Amino acid sequence: MLRLDGATVRFARRTALDAVDLEVADHETVCVLGPSGSGKSTLLRAVAGLQPLDGGRVLLDGADQSGVPVHQRGLGLMFQDHQLFPQRDVAGNVAFGLRMRGASRGEQAERVAELLDLVGLPGAGPRAVAALSGGEQQRVALARALAPSPRLLMLDEPLGQLDRTLRERLVVELRSLFGRLGTTVLAVTHDQGEAFALADRVVVMRDGRIAQSGTPLDVWQHPASAFVARFLGFENVVPATVSGETADTPWGKIPVAGGIQGAAQVLVRPSGVRLLPEADGLPCEVLARTFRGSHVSLQLRPEVGPLLEAECEFGGAPGVGEVVGVGFSARGVALLPPE
Repeated sequence: MLRLDGATVRFARRTALDAVDLEVADHETVCVLGPSGSGKSTLLRAVAGLQPLDGGRVLLDGADQSGVPVHQRGLGLMFQDHQLFPQRDVAGNVAFGLRMRGASRGEQAERVAELLDLVGLPGAGPRAVAALSGGEQQRVALARALAPSPRLLMLDEPLGQLDRTLRERLVVELRSLFGRLGTTVLAVTHDQGEAFALADRVVVMRDGRIAQSGTPLDVWQHPASAFVARFLGFENVVPATVSGETADTPWGKIPVAGGIQGAAQVLVRPSGVRLLPEADGLPCEVLARTFRGSHVSLQLRPEVGPLLEAECEFGGAPGVGEVVGVGFSARGVALLPPE
C-alpha cells in the first residue's frame, strides 16, 4: 500500500533521509522510532507531501506521488498538538474533511455520529473543543482524521502530550480500533512503550537511515546493534571477544548462547545479572536502587568494568552501599555486531 524507494531529503549540508526503503502493507500498523534528529518526522512529512524529496519516490498503491498535493493523496493526518479548530464545535471539527469532499449535510451528520461513537465520545458533537480534556481532544482529532476514510492514517507523536495513564489506555484502544477498521497506519513516536504496544512492526531510525525493522518482539529480543539496544534502554552493552560459548568482557568471562565469534558487542539484560554472595561472583557495590512497579532496579559498581544495571524482586533487595557478588545467565545475554 505504501512504498518508499530510496527516499532522500537534504537540509543544506545535512541529510535528514538517506535513501530510505520502506514498505507498509494493507491493514498494517508500522511505528517509526528514533532519537531526535533521526529523520522519523521528516519521513512522515515526505509521505504526506509536506516535505519535497531530493531523491527517490513515494508510492501509494503503486502510484508515484511526485507532484501530487497533500489533499489529493487520500491520507489522514493526526498531529501531537491536535490542531483542532477552536471556533468550531466537535461535530464541525470531525466533519471538516467531509465538507471538503462535498459530502451532503446528512452524510456528514451520519458519519460524525458514527465516528464519535467509535472513539468513545457519543453525543459530543455540540460541545466546544476548548471544554474538552486533552484525551477527549485527542479522540476528536482521531475522528477527524478517520472521517474521510483515508487509505493511510498517519500519526505524528499522537499521544505525546497526554499523561502516562491516559496514554497507556488510549494505546490499547487505538490498537483495537485499527484492528476493527482494518486501517493502515504509519505512526511516528519517541515513546518505545507506545510503539511496541501499538505496532505490528517497529522501525528504528538513526541518522536518516533504518537501523532495524521487525516485529516488536523480534526487535526487543534481538536488537540489531549496540545503538538499537541502547535506544531501547539497555545500558549493559560492552565490547567483547567471543570464543565458542564464552565472551571475554570488561566484567570478566560471560556465558553466551553462541553466534558471533571474535570481536562483538555483548548486551546483558538486567534480568541476566544474577545476585550472589559476595565471595561467589564479581564483587559489586550497590550505588542506587529504584522501585519500578514490578521489580527493583539496581545500579551496581563492579570491582572491574563499567557500571551494571540489574533487577531483582522486592524481598531481599540489597541496600545502597552493600556489596554483592554478580554472575551472568546466558539466557539474558545477546551478542551484537562490533561497532
